[in-house]
Amino acid sequence: MNMQRDLILLVILAAVATPTFAQTLIPTVGQSGSSMKGDESVPDFSGIWAHPFFPGFELPLSGPGPVTNRSQRTQIFDVDGRPRSPATKPLLVDHPNQLVGDYTNPILKSDAARIVRKHGELELGGKGYPTPLTECWPTGVPFIFENIAMQILQRPDKITIIYAWDHEVRHVRMDRLHPAQVTPSWYGDSVGHYEGDTLVIDTVAIKTNRPVAMLDLYGTPYTKALHVVESYRLLDYDATKDAVERVAGKNFRLPPSAIEVDVDPNYKGKGLQLQFTVEDEGVFTTSWSATITYRRGTNSLGIDEWVETVCAENPHLYYAGRDVDLPTAAKPDF
Repeated sequence: MNMQRDLILLVILAAVATPTFAQTLIPTVGQSGSSMKGDESVPDFSGIWAHPFFPGFELPLSGPGPVTNRSQRTQIFDVDGRPRSPATKPLLVDHPNQLVGDYTNPILKSDAARIVRKHGELELGGKGYPTPLTECWPTGVPFIFENIAMQILQRPDKITIIYAWDHEVRHVRMDRLHPAQVTPSWYGDSVGHYEGDTLVIDTVAIKTNRPVAMLDLYGTPYTKALHVVESYRLLDYDATKDAVERVAGKNFRLPPSAIEVDVDPNYKGKGLQLQFTVEDEGVFTTSWSATITYRRGTNSLGIDEWVETVCAENPHLYYAGRDVDLPTAAKPDF
């Protein structure tokens, strides 16, 4: 019943302090007010990075973590996308086509837990539910981290992040403050600065009054109080390898044949790790964190070029198993 939705979802996944309106400026976390460091002291985060696992969020090493999937399936690929040997011990990981969020996670307040549970019941009932991905809407932060690949364009005054799915783009102003009057937007207002070898991005004012507004694939809601802080740092090869192997024990590895951008298995240089913290007093009992570990990406042709992935807005609901209503002509034009 859900076969069509599941196929589309797999393709989508493969391509995939509180905000305030006060009159005073809002400082970012760790903001020093000093000018940006010289280029020689700033790590190079630019380039294509890939994380071909589902879901995108990884559990933190310690402390409260994100909502996870109650449904599991057998892992069939290794970290580089090769089929796992039938002789190896079966490994259960998050199910890529059955999104049943763990509503018992203690980070959720009661109302939020009921919403996550309702979405899971729809999923188990074979009906599914719409998400920003299935409806081709901007995903927002931190949902956008579910993307399997991104490209970072790094400049002294601005960082631009392009995501693999449907031309989603974020603009981060460097060493600046949030404006006194923050206008909510699809991806919120993002400002960044460097703390030693770490890039820190602070995001507030993410739109709430938008279709299928949710924080993750399980339908977790959010409010105007949502505040996300990202920390990016480079990892040496061995640390990256260890982190990715830990991820492979929990998150489903997407098949290379189904994705446009994958990791470069021959690259032995540094990886990139994102650690982010989420606060929203309207939804969560506490702040929580998650991690995403990236390796250098390459496209399906094995070359370092960005691949466009386009999604058409779909009012006819892929998730319900219906075809998009394409325009047709009653008679030939010629």
